[in-house]
Amino acid sequence: MRARETNEDAGALALRALVWTLGEQDRAQRLLDTTGLDPQDLRARAGEPAVLAAVLGFLENYEPDLLACAEGLEVTPAALVAARAALDGGEPEA
Repeated sequence: MRARETNEDAGALALRALVWTLGEQDRAQRLLDTTGLDPQDLRARAGEPAVLAAVLGFLENYEPDLLACAEGLEVTPAALVAARAALDGGEPEA
């Protein structure tokens, strides 16, 4: 039961991170270019764990965005990394 709660929390945080990411046009375009999604795919699949994990992975791969997103969402960068790991079904990378 606890894993389900963790995954729900990770999903909610990832959705907030997605909204933050899409709030700036250049960053949103980089997300689309990096993930290979187009806007329609992203809209249709935004709630899928794999897509949410990809969004968080995108932020992890560029530290300035990770730090800015964490600040904007009032969470720690580690919380975003942990959410990505939970959505991927694994542990955060060391």
